[in-house]
Amino acid sequence: MSLDLAAAERFVLTNGRLLERHRLAVLLHGGPVDRVLATLRAYRNPDGGFGHALEPDLRAAHSEPLATHAALDVLAEVGALQDPMVADATTWIASIALPDGGVPFALPAAADAPHAPWVDPTAPPAGSHLTFALAGLAHRARWSYGAGTDPQRWIAQADAWCWARLEGAEPLGAYDVLFGLEFLDAVPDDKRATAAIDRIAALLRDDGSLPVSGGTDDERLTALTLSPRPNRRSRGLFPAELIERELDRLEDEQQPDGGWTFDWGVWSPAQEVEWRGRVTLSALATLIAHGRIAVD
Repeated sequence: MSLDLAAAERFVLTNGRLLERHRLAVLLHGGPVDRVLATLRAYRNPDGGFGHALEPDLRAAHSEPLATHAALDVLAEVGALQDPMVADATTWIASIALPDGGVPFALPAAADAPHAPWVDPTAPPAGSHLTFALAGLAHRARWSYGAGTDPQRWIAQADAWCWARLEGAEPLGAYDVLFGLEFLDAVPDDKRATAAIDRIAALLRDDGSLPVSGGTDDERLTALTLSPRPNRRSRGLFPAELIERELDRLEDEQQPDGGWTFDWGVWSPAQEVEWRGRVTLSALATLIAHGRIAVD
């Protein structure tokens, strides 16, 4: 195996935020989840949403869909989707969702905060690909909301929004597919989800990747980005031998400093180092899930 696990751990401990260091301890050493939760709460606002640059490309203090999605992703990673933060976050999402259930990529208030060039808070309000991911996480959490509550109504509306996009005639972008697969891996309707995944297959290149329109040169979403875990519906898109080649490639992409890097735009020194910590953790988690790394 070409991977240097000690160097990867050293990279995160040297460069990662406190949140990523605690996540690393959970991932590699069975460290306490409570430390992840306590650190995550520092990014939480009184309205139940998350901000404070938890998602490195939007550095607003107020609650934003991007940061709230990042928080729910961390809670899912450490097996804490029953934490009360999830219910509060879902209630906040319901409060800012559009009437059709779509969740905007960024709120207008983000215009006053430092943000990546591809984050456009001035765009007309519309549902974004985050709707897929947030709806998928809501399904994975399986929170029981009372009939007629705002979160319950939003989840039903978001489901309808997601199915309309996935089954409609409008072309899907790369990130629609990425987050659409998160929704399809989580939604209860197996038959409908499998049919939607079969339609997505026609969009993929021979190597299982998807180019990112408008991104950097050669920016793409790989098979392991689109389906990072085995035994999910989305894995049916990719032959086993392709996944093995992609795992080899992922190992080989470890950088000399021990971490992994990303292929989208760098616009801030802090954004770069924070994303590198996150993608390094993601690479390690994917390799562990496929048995390429043995952990404590």
